[in-house]
Amino acid sequence: MPPLQRALRSFDAAMIVIGSMIGSGIFITSAESARLVGAPGWLLAAWGLAGLLTMTGALTCAELAAAYPRAGGQYVFLRDAYGPGVGFLFGWALFTVIQSGTIAAVAVAFASFLGVLVPAVAPSRFLVTPMALGGSGFAISLSTEQLTALLSILLLTFANTRGLRQGVRVQNVSTVAKVAALAGLIVLGLAVGDHTAGAAHTSSWWNPAVNGAAKTGILALLMLLGRAMVGPLFAQSAWNNVTFAGAEVQNPGRNLPRALLIGCATVVVLYLLANLAYVAVLPLDGIQHAPNNRVAVALMQAILGPGGGVAMAAVIVVSTFGCNNGLILSGARVYYAMARDGLFFAKAGIVNSRAVPAVALIFQGVWAALLTLPRTVTPGPGGPVYGNVYTQLLEYIIAADMVFYGLMIAAVFVLRHGAPEVERPYRVWGYPLVPVIYLLVDALLVADLSYLTPATSGMGYLLVLAGVPVYFIWRRFAVPIPETT
Repeated sequence: MPPLQRALRSFDAAMIVIGSMIGSGIFITSAESARLVGAPGWLLAAWGLAGLLTMTGALTCAELAAAYPRAGGQYVFLRDAYGPGVGFLFGWALFTVIQSGTIAAVAVAFASFLGVLVPAVAPSRFLVTPMALGGSGFAISLSTEQLTALLSILLLTFANTRGLRQGVRVQNVSTVAKVAALAGLIVLGLAVGDHTAGAAHTSSWWNPAVNGAAKTGILALLMLLGRAMVGPLFAQSAWNNVTFAGAEVQNPGRNLPRALLIGCATVVVLYLLANLAYVAVLPLDGIQHAPNNRVAVALMQAILGPGGGVAMAAVIVVSTFGCNNGLILSGARVYYAMARDGLFFAKAGIVNSRAVPAVALIFQGVWAALLTLPRTVTPGPGGPVYGNVYTQLLEYIIAADMVFYGLMIAAVFVLRHGAPEVERPYRVWGYPLVPVIYLLVDALLVADLSYLTPATSGMGYLLVLAGVPVYFIWRRFAVPIPETT
């Protein structure tokens, strides 16, 4: 069988970065962040600080990506810096929750917004009504929305098994389309929308108490700011995904750093401008309590009327579809790399006749599709309220995921000291200050989340640590696949 092929150009790699980052988050997460901080200035600060973390992380990760341009990316960095156990735990968390759960979440967002255009796709139109799993607080169901989400995952998985160029075509077209659409939203909001009622003009920029929020001290406000960054960080996550496909990027020493820096800078600027458009046009209450948190839809409706909401739904459909393509394409490369090390199912470490890890793609696609089916069940005044299991899992894993990001950034120090002989075509600009800034902010956020949400953060750590016995069992029977590239 042929090895992985270096067929990704600089433009393709940048489209993976941008396309994997821009999903549904920018269109909805500002509502929760605005509720937490209670003022437009602090909302923009949350997005700005998240952008700072993203950029310092990308600048640092670019050195690792250029020095270790292999399949698996972050998994390889962690493995080489701290040993195979840490690399496995990252891959374990990625497969069980982080990547697969995000794919499921984005697929359901795709189906949800498609439902605005196609009413038959709805969360309440059940093909299989919710079936409670005993008294566990969980149920299984299949609505037309869930079915659409599931089929979209399987369709994109199949498309990516047909070859790298097939997946890249979907990625490039969808990414260009959604960047243009997001830019259009920004222009409409800043240049066309009526700003007289916007939060920027009608609310205190920095005093939440004046805007009706409960009065808090500066320390409490800063802690809330940290929690308000969770949504923006989630919306800006997945920038590391291009490193997973490092073995398939042409001239990786130049193109991987370029893709990371251009891609992340583009998204950070677009996100800040989009939030500026939100606070320019919508009142603070309109951002905080946008129906179903759909702030972008509320913005477009305020400017264009009901038709604007439909147009925005179409944009988000394209955005989420393209986002999932990037997540599916790149995520499978991690499990391929793990299988090559004997730490995942052996067949996942083999490429098909089209030079892609088809079995790894199938494992990921099936698991992500299955995650769309379980539901959480909580009592409500009108009967049971059904949530999504992957949403709960993602909430659990956020703090642990940030620990893995921190370990990746710290790996620059570890590997410069432990492997000085490795060629580094790119060295992080501003070293050591840039990675130190990332590590300090990351550590503060991990501590903040652990303090404010100890139950969810603790569950996330337990989910990761559950991989420890799995690692030792797998390690005992590991049979690495010899290198062919």
